[in-house]
Amino acid sequence: MIEFRLDPRSGVALYLQIVQQVRQALLLGLLSEGDRLPTVKQVVAKVTINPNTVLKAYRELEIEGLVTPKPGAGTFVTKTLAQTSISEHEPLRRELEAWLDKARSVGLTEAAIDALIRTTVRDTADEER
Repeated sequence: MIEFRLDPRSGVALYLQIVQQVRQALLLGLLSEGDRLPTVKQVVAKVTINPNTVLKAYRELEIEGLVTPKPGAGTFVTKTLAQTSISEHEPLRRELEAWLDKARSVGLTEAAIDALIRTTVRDTADEER
């Protein structure tokens, strides 16, 4: 089951962080059709946020057609976004972890690493067009 990690200092609304984390889990194949998301009560207990924040995130995911609520049973994934299986990602993940270790060892902060990755992804996407 997915566990949300929220950063109130990130500048991104908490409900959007939940939405983004579910999308990422779907993209990576960590969540599949039929999987149940944590209940609102479970999320609130883990990350200490307002239940309405979780409900708003789950509603957004429902509008996108990614989940569906089943009264009394929970909220379930109805669509996957994965393009390859998670096992195919593992070698890339190990390389990325090594790269992240190197980036941190030369003093890059999380924000700098994030900016570098986003800029590089954007630049390489522009080159492909």
